[in-house]
Amino acid sequence: MAETRVTLYFRDGCHLCDEARRVVVAECDRAGAAWQEVDVDTDGELRARYGEYVPVVEVDGTVQGFWQIDPVRLRTALAG
Repeated sequence: MAETRVTLYFRDGCHLCDEARRVVVAECDRAGAAWQEVDVDTDGELRARYGEYVPVVEVDGTVQGFWQIDPVRLRTALAG
């Protein structure tokens, strides 16, 4: 099993999160990268950290974007 490289922080009912998920799925499929998603509302610390910035996408622990996820930036981060 591949190590998870991408984390999508989201919350239910967030339309930007739905769009970010589509970008993450497409780019991770392209790169053969494993990904996971984490609902920030299930953890008070995450909710405090990310607040209204969701969706947030990290690659290898580094934030690559929030709100509207740029597929080119994500692709570049996955290639590195």
